[in-house]
Amino acid sequence: MATAVVRYTAAAVTDRGRKRPSNEDAFGFSVEAGVYVVCDGMGGAAAGEIASSLAVDEVLRLLKSRRQEESEQELPAAAESAVTAANEAIFSRAQRNHRLNGMGTTLVVMTTQEQHVWILNIGDSRCYLMRNCKLEQLTQDHSLVEEQVRMGRMTPREALHSPLKNVITRALGTQSQVTPDVFKLEAEPGDIFLLCSDGLTRELPDTVIQSLMDCDLALDAMAERLVEAAKKAGGHDNITCMLVRAEA
Repeated sequence: MATAVVRYTAAAVTDRGRKRPSNEDAFGFSVEAGVYVVCDGMGGAAAGEIASSLAVDEVLRLLKSRRQEESEQELPAAAESAVTAANEAIFSRAQRNHRLNGMGTTLVVMTTQEQHVWILNIGDSRCYLMRNCKLEQLTQDHSLVEEQVRMGRMTPREALHSPLKNVITRALGTQSQVTPDVFKLEAEPGDIFLLCSDGLTRELPDTVIQSLMDCDLALDAMAERLVEAAKKAGGHDNITCMLVRAEA
């Protein structure tokens, strides 16, 4: 009989990288509430920073306050409601201030209840699962090039070098309504989840990320290692890595 997951530990690192003047990524987590969030903002005049911070704060606030009352069946709906509320908060803020017009953010959220795990994502921030020292991408990017790859119209190599690689097809806060993708899985002891912005995945292929995620390393050291590798590979964008380990 498999051992159930009863607790999680987490660590996160963010860095503006080598090229960007500021950091528009944001993250937050509550191990007690089982909520983990990474966002990558977009928009001029610091609007990206505002959008990503708003999203993280709203999702954390709502899920932490509702968490005690939610059953396993209710939690996914509560998570989707929190994402909807974050979208409305960003969109209405931009409507009230023309300088913030068009601001938005990607979002990846992980929420847990014992071994049950739900992942929600919008945009091209990703969630990976490292199980038995093998890395698997759980989310699908909402980007023009990735959608072309999935339809067989572009190779992964072509996507990597495409001038359209920055085009996001779904973002939080740019429209009055948005729907996240939702994935559910059962965690196993020893699993490590990686939530990250594209500042990591644009610089490092999955094979390199897997090689850097030494299962015996402390999570904070592993996160630092990933960020430093992405900076060394170019650091063209802000980089955020959040690692969550499931334990028996």
